[in-house]
Formats: sequence, C-alpha cells, structure tokens
Amino acid sequence: MVHLIIGHKGKGKTRELLDKVNAEIKSANGNIVFLDKDTHHMYELNNKIRLIDVSGYDLQNSDEFIGFISGIISQDHDLQSLYLDAFMKCAKLEGQDVTAAIKRIDEISTKFNIDVVISLSLDISELNEELKDKVIIAL
Repeated sequence: MVHLIIGHKGKGKTRELLDKVNAEIKSANGNIVFLDKDTHHMYELNNKIRLIDVSGYDLQNSDEFIGFISGIISQDHDLQSLYLDAFMKCAKLEGQDVTAAIKRIDEISTKFNIDVVISLSLDISELNEELKDKVIIAL
C-alpha cells in the first residue's frame, strides 16, 4: 500500500520520512530501502536501511522509474518497505500529474505486499481526489 507525505518544498517532508523510516527499522522483520535523489541523508539513516541514490541510474521517465522499483522488488524477497524521497524529481514527474505513476506503484506494492511511503512536493489542494485517501501527513 502507498502512503503519501505531502507539502511544499521546505515544509519538513524529508524529516518526517526519515523519522518514520528510522522508527520502522527498530521493529522491522524484513528489509527497508530508501530511495533519494542523492546521498545527502546517508548519515541520518539507520545503517540497516539500504540507501539508493537514484541519480546514478540515468532514468529518463516515470516508466523507467517504475521499472527500477520493480527491479528492486524482484531482487529482494525480504523487502518490507520502500521509502521514496523527492519522488517527483526521482520519477521525472516534476510539473506533471503524479496520479498514474502512484496508482501503478500502489498496484505493485499491493501485489507484493510492500509498504511504500512517498514524499510529494504538492499541497493537498493540488492532489488528485483519487490519491487523497493515501495521505498520512500533510504539511
């Protein structure tokens, strides 16, 4: 299932995401992966969390990004959760509607029983109605 943390840039989404992932690892039964646009937050993550710098993989569009996520899931049968920071930048969706991509990720996460937490640089008023029930934190 997909969960969203939303708010404009500088509102504290990344801090919320980091706090949530670091709290989850304490009781996790499986692996946790944190995807980000760089390695800036490496030292803020528990060392049991795998950080992947998406910028090193030359992804061109959201379809490639979703394929990238599918690849992560396929190689780790113990994957419990995925945390996606700077989602719009990583998924090449800046200035575009994120609805279709998030719905596809939700389908994948449901199929493989993986929780996905995504930070989005949007105000709740800018979010498609179909996604509003996925919001866990609005800043």
